[in-house]
Amino acid sequence: MHELSLCQSAVEVIQQQAEQHQVARVTGVWLEIGALSCVEESAVRFSFDRVCRGTVAQGCELHIAIKPAQAWCWDCSQAVEVVSQDARCPVCQGARLRIGNGDMLVVKSIEVE
Repeated sequence: MHELSLCQSAVEVIQQQAEQHQVARVTGVWLEIGALSCVEESAVRFSFDRVCRGTVAQGCELHIAIKPAQAWCWDCSQAVEVVSQDARCPVCQGARLRIGNGDMLVVKSIEVE
């Protein structure tokens, strides 16, 4: 379950930012998860809740946005977004895609008290 280690890394970032800005309590966290990251949203929510215990983020509200991957279609020469590794180009239905990012987990925003 790599969701746990991803959440631990996210909470480390949150703690570092809280310390840097002298924040006592984090009330909301916005995560962006790449559509190709192979993580389960429910497992992220469960893991995040567990790793936040005893930190400035304990009890915070978690917001998750799934971000499509960026890809280049070699058939129609268009930059497109896809949500799976086996996706076809949404413009021409071509299968020759070079997929870029899409496997990340990013702390996009932190809300504090």
